[in-house]
Amino acid sequence: MSHRKRSSVWMYFSLETNSKSRCNICNKIISFKSGSTNNLHRHLKTQHINAKIKEVKIEPNCENEVESVNTFASPLDTQYTSVTVTETTATPALSVATEPSSTPEQTSFFNYVPPPALTPSRQGEIDEELAKMIATDFQPIKIVEDRGFESFCYALNPSYVLPCRGLLTQKLYDMYEREVEPLKRRLSGVSAVCLTMDCWTSQATSFMSVTCHFIEDFHMSSCLLDCFEFNEWHTVDNLANNLLSVAAEWGVDNKVECCLTDNSPNIEKAIQATGWTHLPCLAHTINLVVRNSLNGPQPIINKVKEAVEYFHRSPAGEQQLKEAQVQMQMDTPPLKRDCATRWNSTYYMLQSFLANKDPIVSTLAVTNEPVHPLFPEEWIALQEICNILKPFEEVTAELSAESYMTASKVILLVRGLQRAMADFHRRVTTQAALDVVSVLSSGMSARFHRIESNHILADAAALDPRFQRMAFVDGGTADEAFQRVSTAAAGIAISSREPNQLDSGASESIVWNYFYEEVAETKPSRNLPADSVTEVRGYLQEPLLPKNKDPLQWWKSRSSVYPRLSRLVAKKLCVVATSVPAERLFSKTGELFAERRSRLKPATVKSLIFLNGNLPKDKKERP
Repeated sequence: MSHRKRSSVWMYFSLETNSKSRCNICNKIISFKSGSTNNLHRHLKTQHINAKIKEVKIEPNCENEVESVNTFASPLDTQYTSVTVTETTATPALSVATEPSSTPEQTSFFNYVPPPALTPSRQGEIDEELAKMIATDFQPIKIVEDRGFESFCYALNPSYVLPCRGLLTQKLYDMYEREVEPLKRRLSGVSAVCLTMDCWTSQATSFMSVTCHFIEDFHMSSCLLDCFEFNEWHTVDNLANNLLSVAAEWGVDNKVECCLTDNSPNIEKAIQATGWTHLPCLAHTINLVVRNSLNGPQPIINKVKEAVEYFHRSPAGEQQLKEAQVQMQMDTPPLKRDCATRWNSTYYMLQSFLANKDPIVSTLAVTNEPVHPLFPEEWIALQEICNILKPFEEVTAELSAESYMTASKVILLVRGLQRAMADFHRRVTTQAALDVVSVLSSGMSARFHRIESNHILADAAALDPRFQRMAFVDGGTADEAFQRVSTAAAGIAISSREPNQLDSGASESIVWNYFYEEVAETKPSRNLPADSVTEVRGYLQEPLLPKNKDPLQWWKSRSSVYPRLSRLVAKKLCVVATSVPAERLFSKTGELFAERRSRLKPATVKSLIFLNGNLPKDKKERP
């Protein structure tokens, strides 16, 4: 295949093969693909800074007119030109009226000299920022070949040469390797972790993701350990072996306090096979309970879906709805569709439908579409159903946060939902809403009747200074929880050396050191169980911390008063309540596999997902 050498960069290169060329200055072989000369320009800019690219271009505007042009190539084959000689050998026979010529612009020095080339280190820094942008925003790697993006980068810095796709992909791999080691060092210094795991299929490819949550210097931290292609059968052994492999690779296999997943039987058995404690995802459990309760008012919900679908598929209907909203001077949210697997999407759809009640009623009244309107009692039932579902949406949103402790709230929030259902059972007026409340109450009782007996959740609630004993209804369960806390605290070794005495003695005189050494030798050994009991009693006498305060910072300020308990919180309070952090990767992976990113290699997907999950999100966080 022959290549048309239209770029002036070929003055310095000789074609070797269809994809390789040799530099005429240093004889180095440079690769290029699909006729792109970016790599050739990059080589000249970084290795031969003083090389100038010249070209003579003939413009046949007039038979006898020749322009001699000096050309300097930019990274995007954009040319700086200056006319140096203009010769005319023919003169018109008759005088012809011509338009006045425009005033010639004064030529600048920079029209003759290309912009200074970037140093290799600066070029590398910009390449790194470009790779971060690709990972953070899930941009396609082939964006570097888009003419619009090339022009944008050239406008920012004419000296910057965009890397090719292969070089950018390698930069992503290098960044992944650099981020792995610091994260492993961080995890080696923590005492306990909580894992969340999920499996899903995207674009006919199965994936498994594992996230990690831990307390570091009294701050809650989260990270993505791995997101990899998982094409094996989802058997108990395969799931357990892959989980153990990921945990061992990151050195946390002996630090797992518990692992959160959805309620899939295979995954639950796989966690048990690893020897870890399994904790079902609270958000997933609530989703099952609420979806079951919505089967009763399904006829009303189907009417809402029918109307919403009509306004979404009919431009005329949508326009009429907008005109009705304008006439009524209503600034209402747009109508939302629901997703069959997410109850909260149904709640958002009903909520948006209620907010647009008047415009919808007036619009459907003048249309001839076969859309069934809601009767007045159905509108009342719809409002009551939304009021019933609102506490569940609030609890799900609160427990899905990654930056805060959530497991310690579970017992309190579940009890609050049960009390809310009992209150709604007395107040609702429609049969449809009453059916929803009844199913919710029975579902909550069936799934959460022994929630205070869950040791993971009970210990976390006991060590939360905002709740302490108030998190429990059953006093016996609270006593058992604090007994477990006291026993666990007794197993934490604390140095008995009293630094203040010894240090003050050493600073005064060496003679006093002998005295302090004798005191240390004659001092009776401490009773560790008694010390832990003393700490627990002192902790229970502390006033409750306000809800909006950070419990971990409270423990940090009390670490000298309760040394054993403050160390124990790193193990008990690192637990999260939902597996939402792992499930969020499902939507991220769906974003990754778009039309322009449909052929990514598994290693590239793994690097992109890892960097997206672990790179600092805010520029202020960067060093």
